[in-house]
Amino acid sequence: MSERRPTIGIIASKEEPVGPYAEALEAAGGEAVILDVAAPEATNAAFSSIEGLMLTGGADVDPALYGETPDPDANVRIRPQRDAVELPLIRAALDRDLPILAICRGMQALNVVMGGGLVQDLPGHKSPDPNVAVKHEVFVPPGARMTAILGFGGLMKVNSLHHQGINWAHKAPDVLVSAYSLKDGIIEAIESPHHRWVVGVQWHPERRDELPKVFQNLFLKFVLAAQEGLNPAKSPKSPQVSQIRSGKHSKHEKNSP
Repeated sequence: MSERRPTIGIIASKEEPVGPYAEALEAAGGEAVILDVAAPEATNAAFSSIEGLMLTGGADVDPALYGETPDPDANVRIRPQRDAVELPLIRAALDRDLPILAICRGMQALNVVMGGGLVQDLPGHKSPDPNVAVKHEVFVPPGARMTAILGFGGLMKVNSLHHQGINWAHKAPDVLVSAYSLKDGIIEAIESPHHRWVVGVQWHPERRDELPKVFQNLFLKFVLAAQEGLNPAKSPKSPQVSQIRSGKHSKHEKNSP
């Protein structure tokens, strides 16, 4: 195995500070490469040399990208430029089979790219104060990749800062559920069985003072997957902004609690 630290692209946008994500990643042994959605040419150029992709929190995904119109009561805040840059990067990363760690909005964007949709507004998952997280329990089922990552499954408490999310009707057909809320059935973590290492979580593990240390295994396992995938023989593809779409992959049976 190469001793070089794997380079991980981190989506950066003006509405979400990238520092905590980069610090958590580098503490786990990765080398952060900032992919600024405000600089698409530089971001696309940098994408060709990364070995993993981290998707961060932030504004809402445009409902038009999953075939809906914005709910006027949902307080949907979209950033079209971010969607136009980030979603093609996700698709290209999936095509390259890069390890992906998708956090909060990142998990939602991943689900949309893989053919799913979103619930535009959820009660009880976000505090009125954006600096204070809501805490609630999720269930990690036996056999889920999340169980292997954390070293245990069952009920656990996580932080929550999102007002949108994924339910079973909106889940992309090609993802599996790694965690969900027993209270309202909202999906809290997903994984792709068709890629080396693609994991999304609705909570915020980069806020390290709010969660037990075991949740840092998400970053450690992510970096390890990127390290194991180092292969100079690969010839990566760079996405184009015009490639944005939310096409569906071949359908598989949905799993449900």
